[in-house]
Amino acid sequence: MIRTELEQLEHQTLHPLAAFSDTSSGRRYPIEECAFRTAFQRDRDRILHSKAFRRLKHKTQVFLAPSNDHYRTRLTHTLEVSQVARTITRALRLNEDLTEAISLGHDLGHTPMGHAGERVLADIMSGDFHHARQSLRVVDVLENHGGGLNLTREVRDGILLHSKGKGKLRQKTLPMTLEGQVVRISDAVAYINHDIDDAVRAGLLSLEELPREPIAVLGQTHSERIQRMAGDIIATTRAKDYSIIAMSDEVNEATEELKTYMYESIYPHPVIQEEFDKAYKIIKELYEYYQNHIKSVEYCVEEASPERAVCDHLAGMTDRYLLDQYHRIFLPKPWGM
Repeated sequence: MIRTELEQLEHQTLHPLAAFSDTSSGRRYPIEECAFRTAFQRDRDRILHSKAFRRLKHKTQVFLAPSNDHYRTRLTHTLEVSQVARTITRALRLNEDLTEAISLGHDLGHTPMGHAGERVLADIMSGDFHHARQSLRVVDVLENHGGGLNLTREVRDGILLHSKGKGKLRQKTLPMTLEGQVVRISDAVAYINHDIDDAVRAGLLSLEELPREPIAVLGQTHSERIQRMAGDIIATTRAKDYSIIAMSDEVNEATEELKTYMYESIYPHPVIQEEFDKAYKIIKELYEYYQNHIKSVEYCVEEASPERAVCDHLAGMTDRYLLDQYHRIFLPKPWGM
């Protein structure tokens, strides 16, 4: 079978510490193997063809419901993460299929309206909401009308543990595979750099305002910084004999300083915060409405409480669908004779 030949090729070409398709920890539910795709190829395809993946094109990254076509969305962010992660993975001779599957699936559970959506759902659910856990819930439960995508454990683990947030790039809870660690660090490389790019495009930031020391280490331009970060991750990981996917101390410190600058100066910028507050209000009011009209909730899987069903419903919305629903429910229609 072609799949068997591909699995043998992995053992011949990949690093000994790579994740191999034929030694996967398996799926939640056994299925017949594909004749011509490895397990991780199959996971990648299942994610790519999912409805949740298609919705990413209309979900906000930082700037809410942007009218300018050049701002990042969750979909373009996902593709940039995949590109960075695959570059690092190939250089380290790890499993690109696994890396790509995790990359494409890591933000499937992200809310509409960027982090405003995540904040309000976390508040409503008393902290029991995070986009990484919701991404796992999407692939485990919500897709296929409650059947999920039945992905391998390695992909599911990478999706769940991809997020850093404001925390340090180095932390104790790491994905079980080196490929999952690659996606985790590539997510930060991608969003730090493309959020700078979008902030400059929006007129909220000039390149001269960026902190000088980390820019001196990482580079003046978008491409220079990504090149520096990715190259450093490859070199440092090899120097550490693949014990961890990591940056050197110098590049890690510069990256952390640049990330801190974004969290302190750009993400809470008054222009962004004003729209954030509006989005928070819209999502909270829709949550309360759907609580009282539970039969209109689409994502109502069998095991879900009413609160979780409404949370799933709202988290799955795109920005424009969310605004359409708010307009339909709360705003009066023009009177016509």
